[in-house]
Amino acid sequence: MSEDEQSPEMAGLGGPAQLSTDHITTSTRDRADLGRRLESWLTSVLDEGANPKVTDVVAPEGNGMSSETILFTARWSETDDGGALSEADHRCVARIEPEMDKVPVFESYDLDLQYRVMTLAAENTSAPVPRTLWFEGDPTIVGAPFFVMERIDGLVPPDVMPYTFGDNWVTEGSDEDRARLVRTAVQALAALHEITPGTHDLDFLAYDTPGATALERHLAHWEHYLRWVTADEPSPLLEECFTWLRDNLPDTAEARLSWGDARIGNMMFADFEVAAVLDWEMAAIAPPEVDLGWMAYLHLFFQDITTDLGLDGMPDFSRAGELSAIYTEASGRELGDLRWYMAYAAMRHGAIMRRVTERAVLFGEATRPGDLDDMIIHRATLRAMLDGTYFEGKL
Repeated sequence: MSEDEQSPEMAGLGGPAQLSTDHITTSTRDRADLGRRLESWLTSVLDEGANPKVTDVVAPEGNGMSSETILFTARWSETDDGGALSEADHRCVARIEPEMDKVPVFESYDLDLQYRVMTLAAENTSAPVPRTLWFEGDPTIVGAPFFVMERIDGLVPPDVMPYTFGDNWVTEGSDEDRARLVRTAVQALAALHEITPGTHDLDFLAYDTPGATALERHLAHWEHYLRWVTADEPSPLLEECFTWLRDNLPDTAEARLSWGDARIGNMMFADFEVAAVLDWEMAAIAPPEVDLGWMAYLHLFFQDITTDLGLDGMPDFSRAGELSAIYTEASGRELGDLRWYMAYAAMRHGAIMRRVTERAVLFGEATRPGDLDDMIIHRATLRAMLDGTYFEGKL
């Protein structure tokens, strides 16, 4: 079969890097061993006599490239208010710090921060954030710090392969279904953004970076990330991108809780309505447009891949203008122009994809190109954004 005849499942992405579309390694940990370790740990955190048993330890397929997610069922005995002892099953999720010697996507992972921000959002907003149960900072339990939260039932728009490829629950729904998905996703964002530094103590989310505004500090944080990712071999393209971001920085003093990785692939849905907001490792303080720009661009990221492979995809889904209108209706707040924020999303994602592809090279799932900017799947998008030609017909 020639390269032109490859199916999306077989095709590689990212030009010469050839990042796989159907599998990305995120962990090498043994699931059975993790289950035994979690069971032993539960004995120490539950009441005496709980006698916990952990079963059904699995890793969800299709989404996520950084922290490890483990699903499991824990059964233990509890005493009710009347003193009667009974057993019950508890469906749980553990988020575990990634293996830091396996080219981690991020320089550091503060799972305690994720636990705290999820608890804050669950207790103080109407957004469907799963209830947090325990945080464990001792790395000897399962080999790294972790936290446990309740497990929510629902479906996640797949990343691998992207939902835009078709033949999945998102594309099989009706136009009305998909409109409801987008509407409830944006409404959840609006609810999260009700938390501000003026209403709650968000000091634990503040970046220790220079800048007079939350956005300036946010950009400085991501400039530091770029320096870390490219420390051994710089990226001329990403350097140009971040210079452009600094030169064109919007003038805003807005500061709210920012979910960070705000996209539908980090949400669970039931009957096309958002049921859970997941993955908080990029949480910060930022203008609301940072989350909206990320949500708008991350759909375009998958849509561009899809059209590059000769498929139609979902060109009219989750457009920036639609997201802004829903957000304003839900929050009563007008948003600024999202184009800079979408470019900010794409350019930050470029640094992330450089790192993700380096990780894939480690696991033999991508080839190392001669030009390291070929590790950035969407390098053509970034160039078009710098040239001012990308957004035509996309908003």
